[in-house]
Amino acid sequence: MIGFRARLGFLLPPGNPTIEPEMMAMAPQGVSLHFHRMVARGTPGALDGQAERNASMVAHLGDSIEMLALVKPDIIVVAHTATSYDLGRDAEAALLDRLAKASGTRVTTAFASVAAALERLGVKRVALGAPYSAETTAKGKAHLEAHGFAVVNHDNLKGVTNIYDETAQRAYRLARSVDRPEAQAVFLSGTGMPTIAVLDMLETDLQKPVISSNAAMLWLALRACGVNQPIAGYGRLLTLD
Repeated sequence: MIGFRARLGFLLPPGNPTIEPEMMAMAPQGVSLHFHRMVARGTPGALDGQAERNASMVAHLGDSIEMLALVKPDIIVVAHTATSYDLGRDAEAALLDRLAKASGTRVTTAFASVAAALERLGVKRVALGAPYSAETTAKGKAHLEAHGFAVVNHDNLKGVTNIYDETAQRAYRLARSVDRPEAQAVFLSGTGMPTIAVLDMLETDLQKPVISSNAAMLWLALRACGVNQPIAGYGRLLTLD
């Protein structure tokens, strides 16, 4: 740990090209980032076969975390929001408890980061946009509601065949389309869809917080490690302690 303020570990889905550059762009100086890929077969990012890939990643989480724990991170984040949607609240909590005890490291998820971020922002009513199938997006809505949030509107991005082919411009349009006046914030789910480049712009245009899975993951991981430095340019969340 000499020379580092914090050491953060992220477990990534296979083939996700977005998380590493987005995290490195946002991370403050002196924070060490470490990445490891989870185990799943099939075409990375494709909507077809997503449920099977999610199940594979969950089945191999123990081995994946064991490998990432070798670099002795202060915290490990399972960087895949839809995994939480498939597991459900109770199963996710039980799994994370087992993984933390087995690895000796704090373990959390992308969705847990989002829930903590919404609570920190004082948000109770949220609009949800995701690049998933309609079925998986509906699971995301249900998962938010299970954690006490009212989802005033939700929709999936149309025309997606592979999440990893999507752009920040499409993420911007998705956020605008799902927003409603009664929503206190907009949540863009999906760690593979580029989002951080448009978060500030969206907050200016919508006049409310807009968070993405990637921004929430970094915020929670840093704050859990005692790094409270405000980070401007990626939405108001990362300016809060």
